[in-house]
Amino acid sequence: MQAFKQTVMDADGVIFVTPEYNHSVPGVLENAIDWLSRVERPLIGKPAMILGATMGPLGTVRAQSHLRQVLDSPGVGMQILPGNEFLLSAVQDKMNADGDLTDNKVVEWLDHCVADYLKFAHQLAAND
Repeated sequence: MQAFKQTVMDADGVIFVTPEYNHSVPGVLENAIDWLSRVERPLIGKPAMILGATMGPLGTVRAQSHLRQVLDSPGVGMQILPGNEFLLSAVQDKMNADGDLTDNKVVEWLDHCVADYLKFAHQLAAND
């Protein structure tokens, strides 16, 4: 956990990728964020982006909404990229056996979202 915490402390930002489990984020992700909200609190003020993929029809909208609340909570206090939601539903139909995305529109949207996140992170760094 210390190596993980140090990696986060050294990072300029964090991209979270979450599946949806029981209409929320998996417990292991929530526990990791909880550990990172203690003592050194390396997440405070860092730019965050949320991505998600699921085999279900709704994408990860409920999990991402819950994750936004967690990342915005006291002790965590991340700067979350607004908009640019990446909610990939029916992922099994949009990836090949090697795990590569095969839907060009999905790839274009993901590229757009990541480019916006990089601008967002650079703007936050410039304001520090």
